[in-house]
Amino acid sequence: MQRIAIDMDEVIADFLTKYVASYNEEFQATITKEQLMGLHLSEIVAEAHRSRLQEFMRDETFFSDLAVMPGSQEVIRKLMDRYEVFITTAAMEVPASFGAKYEWLGKHFPFIPHTHIVFCGDKSILNADFLIDDNARHFKHFRGEGILFTAPHNVHITGYRRVKNWEEVRQMFLAPGV
Repeated sequence: MQRIAIDMDEVIADFLTKYVASYNEEFQATITKEQLMGLHLSEIVAEAHRSRLQEFMRDETFFSDLAVMPGSQEVIRKLMDRYEVFITTAAMEVPASFGAKYEWLGKHFPFIPHTHIVFCGDKSILNADFLIDDNARHFKHFRGEGILFTAPHNVHITGYRRVKNWEEVRQMFLAPGV
């Protein structure tokens, strides 16, 4: 059975919507996702505000109420019938997120066994055939095939197969109509 590793933030959890909304609320700004095409939020905010962006993520509760990416639950359930599926997150970059991310997965993806949840740093340690991720840096030393999940910050990155949403994941990995 082939193995698929799936990232969390911006792949199954809508991190960016809350991140931008939190910034906009605190600084009375009106930044939109459209303004982030090819950029990270930290690249367009005032330099004096960048440390606050890091503080959002260090808040232990920040990741607890992220929205679920549309279609991800249904498609992942179906993928699990044909593939071994692991949720993989580079949580070592934000250690305060461990608890909230684990609880979020239990709430929204209770069908994924806890043995198939991987908190790591460098995703090259993953032994999978495919890695679906919004951050191409994780593909550099990954031994399988990286599938780039489209997000505003990666729209200009080339060199990888790409999916825009979970319907495209379904089409890539499952027979039509499944």
